[in-house]
Amino acid sequence: MDGRALQSGDTWKQPDLAKTLRLISEKGRDGFYAGETADLIVQEMQKGGGIISHEDLANYRAVYREPVHTNYRGYDVWTMGPPSSAVLVLQMLNMLEPFDLRSMGWGSSETIHLMIEAERRAYADRAEHLGDSDFYDVPLSMLVDKKYAASRFGDFDKNKASTSDAIFAGIGPGQESLETTHFSVIDKSGTAVSFTTTLNSPYGNKIVVPGTGILLNNEMNDFSVKPNTTNQFDLIGREANAIAPRKRMLSSMSPTIVSKDGVPVLVTGSPGGSTIITTTLQVILNVVDHEMSLEDAVSFPRFHHQWKPDRIIHEAYAFSPDTLRALEKMGHVGFFPWPYGRGIGDANSVLMKDGTLHGVKDPRAEGVAVGF
Repeated sequence: MDGRALQSGDTWKQPDLAKTLRLISEKGRDGFYAGETADLIVQEMQKGGGIISHEDLANYRAVYREPVHTNYRGYDVWTMGPPSSAVLVLQMLNMLEPFDLRSMGWGSSETIHLMIEAERRAYADRAEHLGDSDFYDVPLSMLVDKKYAASRFGDFDKNKASTSDAIFAGIGPGQESLETTHFSVIDKSGTAVSFTTTLNSPYGNKIVVPGTGILLNNEMNDFSVKPNTTNQFDLIGREANAIAPRKRMLSSMSPTIVSKDGVPVLVTGSPGGSTIITTTLQVILNVVDHEMSLEDAVSFPRFHHQWKPDRIIHEAYAFSPDTLRALEKMGHVGFFPWPYGRGIGDANSVLMKDGTLHGVKDPRAEGVAVGF
């Protein structure tokens, strides 16, 4: 601001962005994909050697996708379909449902072993089977089928860790960053919204279109540039998520609603790139299996495994010393403390319990839960 860094108490005004938002408010999609805003975007593309044209903007259409669904211990769980990979949340719930996690206890080596093995298998399926369903025949019915989940766990050993090199994607018929934003809302009528949006990396590709206030994203990184080559989140992909014109890239965004008897119970989701899926899973398990308050369900330490690389990223206190020793004895390897200042995810959530709404802001980041 005026050539100096912003300080606490400064007011940061964004008149260009305000103008763009006003145009969108007044003209709908033509406030962004046509007219002045579109002209400025294309002008910036031409200046920087980009390839987005007026025709590209005019031809873009948002697409409604049917949510994907499973039932877990009597609760209906709804989340985003492809090109999100949120179906992995449902797949892992199906893998875990036959096991009594409640009696095993939160944080026990038995519970964590089960979760890691479910994560390992689900992320292997992500690499092989998930992409834009307009371009690739994503086997959704297979991935959410409970018999398929049982078959994926057919080689599970309760006393021994598998290795990621020995785990492959299931056979079908004939992966966002800390700059992602998530919010969860329930209104007085019970209408629930779980919403996730992202630029991908910090500040996207770090270019603001002059005159618009719009930051450009770098979502192309979420495509698979070539088979078995990692992106910035160490996720790999194959044909299902290969780059193609008009194709939408695979995402880890997992906005999720849990309901019972048609009434919303839990609205959750998170930023965090590849850790979004496992963060969402852990919040659901904490509420449903471990019967935690929402504050504890969101706040308790988290861990993450994504098949490859074969490692377990974890927050401080996610594993007790005894649990860690037990997991190592089973053969689990590659324990890495979460390397960034804040923790894994930012799972802002709402819980409906006994007719009362409980909102929790994840303590891992700044923000607040608000009721009106």
